[in-house]
Amino acid sequence: MSLAPSGDPTKILVLGIETSCDETAAAVVDGCGHVRSSVVATQHELHAEYGGVVPEIASRAHLEHLLPVIRRAVRDAGITLADLDAIAVGHRPGLIGALLVGTSVAKGLALALEIPLVGVDHVHAHLVAGLLDAPPVAFPSLGLVVSGGHSSLYLVEDPISPILLGRTIDDAIGEAFDKVAAMLGLGHPGGPEVERLAAGGDSDAFDFPVANLGKDRMDFSFSGLKTAVLYAAKGQPGRTPPILDERRRADLAASFQFATIKAVRRNLRRAFDRHPEVGSLLVGGGVSANQAVRAMLQTEAAARSIDLRLPPLEWCVDNGAMIAGLGARRLAAGETDGLDLAPAATSRSTVMPD
Repeated sequence: MSLAPSGDPTKILVLGIETSCDETAAAVVDGCGHVRSSVVATQHELHAEYGGVVPEIASRAHLEHLLPVIRRAVRDAGITLADLDAIAVGHRPGLIGALLVGTSVAKGLALALEIPLVGVDHVHAHLVAGLLDAPPVAFPSLGLVVSGGHSSLYLVEDPISPILLGRTIDDAIGEAFDKVAAMLGLGHPGGPEVERLAAGGDSDAFDFPVANLGKDRMDFSFSGLKTAVLYAAKGQPGRTPPILDERRRADLAASFQFATIKAVRRNLRRAFDRHPEVGSLLVGGGVSANQAVRAMLQTEAAARSIDLRLPPLEWCVDNGAMIAGLGARRLAAGETDGLDLAPAATSRSTVMPD
């Protein structure tokens, strides 16, 4: 499929569908990455009492919300379904039941409208969130995804096929935030609550560990940090637990947040040192909405005169615009998928050779 009869990529319209976890989202983006509409229906109130996302509840909510969300996205874009040129869908990674809802609807729409279906890796899509409604970026770039399910570093020569440099070997950074929030008696989702509490705490109050997996590795590990916070909050087995008052809770939150930022900064610096050819940094994922994280990234980028692409807060969380944006890039490269496109629980990335 060519971009358009006129050769104008702004005439190409891609509908993006996102159902990987607990956001039901759809958006219309053109071939230049301009967002025509973006609609997100959250499920926070459904999962709050459980302290985390319940897969079965998430899948049922997607079934209820997805078609109304798509209709609104199409309407807000000022078009009809007949004006679409492709359907992009996040088909990996994520909760299988939730992904099945999105991929099934995407296949049905593509078949009915007789337009291409484009599968999109959800994690890779986070890397283009900062490129939406923004000037083009010079490649190669470094890519950083920090979210509830992922902590990954990439060398990005092309967003369609980023090369993995490092990833978490246990908890993702956002998962660690959520678990620490539970330890401190905070609500769900935990990340924003920990950030709020940390603002009034002392980040030097506790010297929490930052896992070092080897001087040449850029992988992440947050399980040891999480355990250290647990002992500081609840006490070690067989010992009298500390008094977890508001002061201690705030200091714990601030010290934990500082340690996570230190881990990200260290691996970023290693990546910059290993790949001095990069001139930009693409960032995405829910944790990139954290203001302390954003401040660190801005400082690191400025120190190297790197073009930093941080997404607006609305596109840090899971959304359909990033799915449509990466789908439009795959479409322009002549890449589409058949109706046998299958959802998968894990991401698939090319790994940088040793």
